[in-house]
Amino acid sequence: MVAETGLDRRLGRSLLLQAIYISLAVLVGVFVSARLVENVLIEQALIGESDYYWTAEARNPQHPLPDTKNMTSYRSGIGAGVPEFLLTLEPGFHNLHEPRELLVKVTEQDGERLYLVFEVEQVEQLVALFGLIPLFLALTVIYLSLYSAWRVSRRAVSPIVSLANQVKQLDPSAPDASQLVIDPSMEPDEEITILHEALQDLISKVTDFAERERRFTRDASHELRTPLTVIKMAAERLLTTLPEAGKDREMAERIRNSASDMNRLTEAFLLLAREWEEGLDRDWVCVNELANLELERMHIIYPEAPVVAKLEERCQLFVLAPSKVVESVIGNLVRNAFAYTDAGSVTVVIGSDEVKIIDTGSGMSADEVEQIFEAFYSKGRQRGGFGVGLTIVKRLTDRFEWPVTFSSEPGKGTTVTVQFPGSRHVHLG
Repeated sequence: MVAETGLDRRLGRSLLLQAIYISLAVLVGVFVSARLVENVLIEQALIGESDYYWTAEARNPQHPLPDTKNMTSYRSGIGAGVPEFLLTLEPGFHNLHEPRELLVKVTEQDGERLYLVFEVEQVEQLVALFGLIPLFLALTVIYLSLYSAWRVSRRAVSPIVSLANQVKQLDPSAPDASQLVIDPSMEPDEEITILHEALQDLISKVTDFAERERRFTRDASHELRTPLTVIKMAAERLLTTLPEAGKDREMAERIRNSASDMNRLTEAFLLLAREWEEGLDRDWVCVNELANLELERMHIIYPEAPVVAKLEERCQLFVLAPSKVVESVIGNLVRNAFAYTDAGSVTVVIGSDEVKIIDTGSGMSADEVEQIFEAFYSKGRQRGGFGVGLTIVKRLTDRFEWPVTFSSEPGKGTTVTVQFPGSRHVHLG
């Protein structure tokens, strides 16, 4: 759903990552600072203590050795003397881990050495304690700030998420702009309101355009069918009165064939309009029968053309679709193959889930193949027909999700493959 994988979730994930990164940075910074402060402060304190002692001892040789809760001093010949584990240390700072965690500062003056031993462990506990307090406070402020930012951002994008959900639920065949509503409680910003109004306006315009297209296609198709039928019948009647050979008969046959082509074209337009408006009944259609009828029709249209029509049936192929749709797709592809084949053959190969129309015609270049589905595209190729047959094929196959591929080579011919996912087939013989 949009609310789970869209802006809302991405925003929350982004803020969570920011919280993690900032927390790590603060955590590392506090502990590094604590460690540096710890070392610097202790060392500076020991240097100050040793300098003060040697200064005081110069004025008063009986000045007592420094002695505090966390620091103990040793000097040869005074008190119990210097512990054995310190005797080997040279002047400077030394970190000892045995018998416990110690920082030792050894100074030397006039051949005498002073050993200042600091109990580091207790100080580390204090530094850690006082380091955790600011760390906790800093992280608390960060988390509260990020949570507040998340709440504000989520409230800001919630109208967009709501609009996206409403757009997703619209019926593609009949979108209703009035279904897009923004809840006033979301307090949408000015930009959201503009987006909402723009979407409503766009949906209304698209709906109007689609309705006008359907109405025009439907009305034009209906209005054209009657005069085309009259023209075709008149041409056929005229043919019965003309001799078997002659220019007059050739012209009459051309009129009849053109009327038939126009009639099939108007039926395809009407088919597109009906499919959008109310849907067409689907049934298991035998592609073999439609292909065979179309090839027989080509024999009538091109009776003297030196083109051999072949039907290779590797199986019987059945497609769940409106019969008129399958007929229009196969018919337009077969007619296109015959139109661009002066001599040779047009072969329809029926496989288990696809149909191939193979011709030995003029073929196409790679640039022409890329533009083959454009309406009225010719560039010298158009040889009869009206230039929209393949456009209709594209629209129908896209609507029913039937992939169409063209393979062509100039001078050698073209192969068109239409795949029918979800089809059934029966082996012959």
